[in-house]
Amino acid sequence: MTNLSPGWLPLGFLEWMPVTQALTLGLLTFVQEDLPTVSAALLAAAGHLSWQASFLGVFLGIWLGDALLYLLARGFGRPLLQHSWAKRFFDPLTVAKSEQWFAVRGTWLLLSSRFVPGTRLPTYLAAGFLRLPFGRFLWTTGIAVAVWTVTIFLFARAFGSELLHWLKRWDSGGLAILLLVTVLVFTIRLLGKLSQVNVRRRFRSAFGRCTRWEFWPSWLFYLPVALNYVRLAIRYRCITLPTAANPGIFSGGFVGESKIATLRDLHSTSPEFTAEACLLAGVTPSQRLLSLESLRQQHQLDYPYILKPDVGQRGVGVKLIRSPEQAAVYLQETTTPLVLQRYAPGPQEIGVFYYRFPHEARGHIFAITEKIFPTITGDGQRTIEELVWLDERARFVASKYLGRLEERRSEVLPVGKTLKLVEAGNHAQGCIFRDGAHLWSEELERRIDDISQRINGFFIGRYDIRFATTDDLRAGHGFQIIELNGAASEATSIYDSRNSLLAAYRTLFRQWALVFAIGAANRQRGCPPTAPAVLWRKWRETTALIATYPPAD
Repeated sequence: MTNLSPGWLPLGFLEWMPVTQALTLGLLTFVQEDLPTVSAALLAAAGHLSWQASFLGVFLGIWLGDALLYLLARGFGRPLLQHSWAKRFFDPLTVAKSEQWFAVRGTWLLLSSRFVPGTRLPTYLAAGFLRLPFGRFLWTTGIAVAVWTVTIFLFARAFGSELLHWLKRWDSGGLAILLLVTVLVFTIRLLGKLSQVNVRRRFRSAFGRCTRWEFWPSWLFYLPVALNYVRLAIRYRCITLPTAANPGIFSGGFVGESKIATLRDLHSTSPEFTAEACLLAGVTPSQRLLSLESLRQQHQLDYPYILKPDVGQRGVGVKLIRSPEQAAVYLQETTTPLVLQRYAPGPQEIGVFYYRFPHEARGHIFAITEKIFPTITGDGQRTIEELVWLDERARFVASKYLGRLEERRSEVLPVGKTLKLVEAGNHAQGCIFRDGAHLWSEELERRIDDISQRINGFFIGRYDIRFATTDDLRAGHGFQIIELNGAASEATSIYDSRNSLLAAYRTLFRQWALVFAIGAANRQRGCPPTAPAVLWRKWRETTALIATYPPAD
């Protein structure tokens, strides 16, 4: 028998009313943002709606609407530049310069547009078209929407119905914007010239990414981790405490650290376990090419070798150089400081997450990630693009692989020939990660600890290591360190598809608890954390810089 409330509505319905109210308000903001927000605030002030339901409804609705505008411009607007008619109006060099300009100033434009009438739509579309990083867009607009919504709710509580007169000029603006966006979507879809097969493939890929958490957008996956970070920051009374975890590395390896500085420390203390690296000199491409050839001769570096940005993350910009032509092209593509590194052939690669408290005599391996470089095998009939879309896993990151192989998409691989889809051992670049706990040994842990304790001021982070045989690795020799990442690195074994989402979060929560605890221990020893203003400035600089890097191999 159904339980009834004192009225005629079922209790279950009443329990769901706040959710229904929030959802309705969120949908209304898709048509017009300001009037639903003011209405929700007034109803909440009058006691007809709960503050939680009304605020969350309009906040999430506006934020999601902003994200959809960005994705519309990035997903549909950018491909239009590939059409011959578009190239007559949009110079690629001008677009590239605009991207760099927006990468530097985009944050403040997004924040200000929220409070300047008539500027939101063009600013958000420009952010997507000029490929501002999606995570940065979400965080910036999220903060702006939160401030905007809180302000309206406070005004509604203070001034009541008088607030409606302030936004009356927007009565028809929402419908006009909705009509414009609708027309734009259908126009672009007509011009896209995508075959039905490609549409089905993209839909299957998008749906598969939604159902497999390892392919979720980083802003979505890391939301609980960010909330846990805030909890830890409150507990330790310092939001930048992780920057004190590794006093010997700039910002503790949180953001903006120099790869060459860490590699030089490693090579000077453990040369037999470190892939040799050096920084290119010069400003112009010709000067850097001369520096490159001089360093190659000096250190006897033959092809292939690695070129990568000195400041970076997630493998962005890493290139395996196999010829002089490739080197010349790469030096033309970026002006950022570059690291030349001897190629460690491996062929196997792992990530080893290590930690040690300052008072401990010996450190520990927290996690090991086994990296698998995906390949496709030719059948003499299908193109590379078709083989990628047919692969059960590669299709989830097809855009990443095919963007890297743009000039070879239509190439038909001979029967039995394999093609490596990624060279950089990074999950964001399409490398497959597996839990490598079976590779742990007492000898390996002692070796990693010995190497770590030789580095002044290093206590926690992840080594990227290449090796030839498992036996050598477990014996603690026969490997080469190609990179060391500090406090912001993670135990990437979580991305093993066999892991549950709960297990992944459990590991990341433990990891960040260690980072904060080690930072606190170093703070007590007199190592101050990096100031928030310095960290913010360096994050902006690094984000803008990374946006200019060429695609990774």
